[in-house]
Amino acid sequence: AKYMEDSMSDKRKDVLAAVSDVRAATNNFEPEVGIILGSGLSHLGNAIKNSTKVDYESISNFPLSTVETHSGRLILGELGKKPVVAMQGRFHFYEGYDGHQITFGVRVMKELGIKTLIVSNACGGLNPNFEAGDLMMIRDHINLLGFNPLIGPNEESWGPRFPDMSEPYSNELLDLGRTVAIKNQIPFQEGVYVSVAGPNLETRAEYRMLRQMGADVVGMSTVPEVIVARHMSMPVFAVSVVTDMCLPDNLEVAEFEDIIAVASGAEPKLTKLVTGLLEAM
Repeated sequence: AKYMEDSMSDKRKDVLAAVSDVRAATNNFEPEVGIILGSGLSHLGNAIKNSTKVDYESISNFPLSTVETHSGRLILGELGKKPVVAMQGRFHFYEGYDGHQITFGVRVMKELGIKTLIVSNACGGLNPNFEAGDLMMIRDHINLLGFNPLIGPNEESWGPRFPDMSEPYSNELLDLGRTVAIKNQIPFQEGVYVSVAGPNLETRAEYRMLRQMGADVVGMSTVPEVIVARHMSMPVFAVSVVTDMCLPDNLEVAEFEDIIAVASGAEPKLTKLVTGLLEAM
């Protein structure tokens, strides 16, 4: 056992310490699906039944959310007839966190037992065919954060040194998502999400560049969590809520309050989609 302990990385020890705190607080509850709730999208957490809430600050080594709209707790319970764990509050590069801290919650959820990850985010629309309030299922992404959460020594028990990214978002879950959306008459878009560091919003020239690169929406999150989920061989389904349109030739000043208001307005559609997806899984 001594040798095993020595060979386990400090990162994994930190994660396992957090896992044992969560298990102790939830009577060893075993979730099957992990959900990450984005800015202004925390109400989906309220739809979780028979829930136990565990504040991040009561979990060993867990980072703390510094963004006003992120509550900062895990919610464990039932949604769409599945045992789930949701992160109400995520971590961003612009808050000063490193790759390991940003994705710490994903590692913890995986060690708690999840098999699938569902991610949501609020984003700006680059595709002129989109409008504010749209849901966009993410088919692919571009990482322009300037870092990668897998940099540093690789923890072999989690995944390979060079993980494949030919299918970052599960085609099977995308198919299921489309079916659920059509059945429930939830309008949706699909496309490519580009992640940038932030926290400022982009200039007109930057929006133009991102659009020319092939991005449909832009945000400041999601990509690190997805990379880490794929590192651990977890299928991912991700959906963006388009909160404001970022069209360089018709750019209006974006107020954070308005962005959050649009996200909250689109949330019932998101809750319906995610719940339906869980039921269909």
